[in-house]
Formats: sequence, structure tokens, C-alpha cells
Amino acid sequence: MSLLPAVKGEDFAGLLGGAQYGEAFLEQSEATSIRFEDSRVEDIASSAEKGLSLRYLRRIGASSEVETLQGSAQGLDAEAASLLRRGLLGSKAKAAGVALAPLNFWRHSVRVDPGQIPLEAKIKLLSDIDREIRSGFPHIRQVSLSLAERRRDVVIINSEGAHVREERTTVLFAANVIAEDNGVLQTGHEVIGGLKGWEILEDSDPGLAARGAARRALEKLSAPKAKAGEMPIVLSSSAGGTFIHEAIGHSLEVDHVQEGSSPHYIGKLGHKVAPENITVIDDPTLPFHRGSFRFDDEGVEAKPTTLVKDGVLVDYLYDRVSALREAKPSNGHGRRESFACRPIPRMSNLYIAPGTDAPKEIIKSLKAGVFVTKMGGGQVNTATGEFVFEVDEGFWVEDGKVRHLVRDANLLGIGPDILMSIDQVGWDIGWGIGTCGKDGQGVPVGDGQPTLRIPKILIGGRHD
Repeated sequence: MSLLPAVKGEDFAGLLGGAQYGEAFLEQSEATSIRFEDSRVEDIASSAEKGLSLRYLRRIGASSEVETLQGSAQGLDAEAASLLRRGLLGSKAKAAGVALAPLNFWRHSVRVDPGQIPLEAKIKLLSDIDREIRSGFPHIRQVSLSLAERRRDVVIINSEGAHVREERTTVLFAANVIAEDNGVLQTGHEVIGGLKGWEILEDSDPGLAARGAARRALEKLSAPKAKAGEMPIVLSSSAGGTFIHEAIGHSLEVDHVQEGSSPHYIGKLGHKVAPENITVIDDPTLPFHRGSFRFDDEGVEAKPTTLVKDGVLVDYLYDRVSALREAKPSNGHGRRESFACRPIPRMSNLYIAPGTDAPKEIIKSLKAGVFVTKMGGGQVNTATGEFVFEVDEGFWVEDGKVRHLVRDANLLGIGPDILMSIDQVGWDIGWGIGTCGKDGQGVPVGDGQPTLRIPKILIGGRHD
């Protein structure tokens, strides 16, 4: 449904007056991506769009049901801007108590605009890396490289008087290398990205990242398969926070709790859900992190949100709709992929806070198990808590000593149970990045964790 052609300025003001919350979300974005495979450019995609979304929320009586009227329109011109000004500043809007604040504009720091780098230079970068990998390593079957950049310029005006604008630029480089020998295939993956401009690829060497992916794929060709069965593991901080993102993060997005699809955490506020050495925080204010923002996509100013403190569940991730259901304010986690999507509760940069244990001592405590240094993909069923994660790089450990690399390992378990079992938490922290999918929308995220020891988890691998 498109609201823009049908709604006049005075109607917009009237709707604001009748709703508990009204919002206009304006966006202009530009994106470019290059996919380089089989030593050639496989695809170049470029897009530019602008549009408007109008939304009105009203809590029905004393119930927890929230009535939503939302529509969007492609394109944004002077007429649309005039509509917003008249609708939000007109007499009916003033009568409804709408007082528009001065514009609060935040542009995230960009040293080198990626849009100013010639397309030919970007293709040459990928071509040079591809050539280096193929000529410098044996048994390489496939090299897949991708480069993506996006600039979003959003303006949010709402019935609470907010008038904010934020400009975000992100750059992402990914390398996926497949090696083959005697019919055995192994992969290695590396990614560089953040809330930065082209300088992120000048400060972090994408060629080095691609070589690391190739080296990992080759080393796994000769590694024995991981043993299957229950055993202790240590997750290194270098593994990133895929575990915490999947094992508990999605389950604490409060719409899952309210809909009953996250039963492990329904009615658990104030209850112990993890050991006392576990604190879980979602922080969109971290500088340059891929999941960061100054305002969420509903105009709420970003702030760190502690979800689990010393093992006790203290909060969930809210957007305005889920917060209105409970008659409370949003804590700034309403995110949307674009103006054409509805905001929903989402993670930003989720992490387990560092503990007090020495990472080297945690590894030494492992008598027989796996030391995971890099995670692959993962997925979780929020209704059951069941998860499965790929191990991109892991080592067999005996008597506290790292013995050899293993391959083809997966981690399986139930998130709340595994979280509760963690018995050592390192003082270090490492980060991973990605694009998180939910309800058909993808948003950039970061996830982090210190070195962790899990006394027992199911490893999927070979059987003796």
C-alpha cells in the first residue's frame, strides 16, 4: 500500500493526532557490489534509490495489541518534502502537541569516499588478489572474492518531536577459497568490513585476508576429521561472536518472546540464565563497528543495552511496536533494511563482556577436546534453542597442548543449556561481522566474545 499519493499534509497531521505514535522515514541510498569468480568479473551491481515510509501506531485499549498503519512510496521529491513540512508543522499537528526539534545531523567519519574510487581500480584490486592466490598456492580449485559498499542517508521525523538525520557508509570485502586434493574439498573464508569508507581496505590488507583463507583451506586438506561425540571445547576470542549471536541473541529480540517463539526466555526477567561470570551487552555506539548507528531506524538515540548481567536476564531488545505492547519506551533496537521494510527488533553489536580468566590457562585446562579458533556459519531455532555451527578452523587438544588441526567439525546443542554451562571466561575479546537475516531483511551486525570454555558440547564429525 502506498500512502504518499493519497495523504495530504492536513490528513497526515490528523493521523498523528489520532495515533499514539506517528513517524516519517525518508531514505536515500547508493550501493555497489562486485563479485569476482573464476578469474573474471562475474557480476557488477549498482543501485540508487530514495523513498518515504509513513507509519502510525496505536495500542488498542488495555490490551497488548498494537494497530499499525504503514505504507511506503518509491521516490522522494519536493512535493513529498513539502507534505511532511505541512503535515508536521501545520496547525493540526501543533494542536496535537507536535513540536519539531531542530535537525540533529550525524555523519559517521569517512576518510576516503568509496564512491570516489574508480570502478577499474576496484576490479584491479580483486584481479590482483585472485592472481596472487592462484599462483602462490597449490590445489586451489576456486577463488571467490566480493566487494560491496553502501551509503545510507536517512531522515526520521516523528510525533515525539524527533528530527534526526544520519549518514552511514559501510564497506565489506570477503574472500572464499576452495582447495581440492584427491577428491577432498576444503574451504577457507575471511572478511573485512565496518562502518568506514575505503580506508578500511587501506588500513587492513585484503590480500593478506585472502591468503589466510587459502592457507586455511589447504591445511585442512591433510588434517584428520574431527572426532564425533560429546566433549569439552574452548572457543577462542578469534572465533568471533557467532556463538552468542545465534545461541542467545535472536532469542532476546523481544518479538520472539512476545510471540511465544522464544519460550526459554518468557517470564525470565530477573532470573538466572547464565553463570555469574557472563554479561551480555548489545552496543550500537561502538565506533566504526559494522552494526553501529547513532539513531535506530525509528529515531531513538543509540545506547548500550545490557541484556544479561552477572548471569541474570535484565532486558530484551525492543523496537517501538514491541515496547508499546508493554507500555514502555523502546531501547533503540528498531532496525529496517530500507524504507520499504518495517522496523523490527534487531541486534547491533552483541557481545559477551570479558571475564577474568587468562586465555592461555583456559586452553591448558582442556584435557581432551577441540580448540575452535574460527567459526563458520550457524543457525538457530528460537522455539527450541537448538543450534548448529560450522567450525572453519579448530585444533585437537590433549593435556592442555594443541596437537593438530581437525576438519569437518560442527557444534550442536541447545543455546540456553550451553550458555548456562560456560565455566571459564577470558579477559580478551575478539569480533566477527556479518549480515544478519530476519523476516526477509538483512542488516549489518557485529558480534564478539572472549575466550570461553564449554565443559560439554556435541561435536559432529567422524565416528571411530
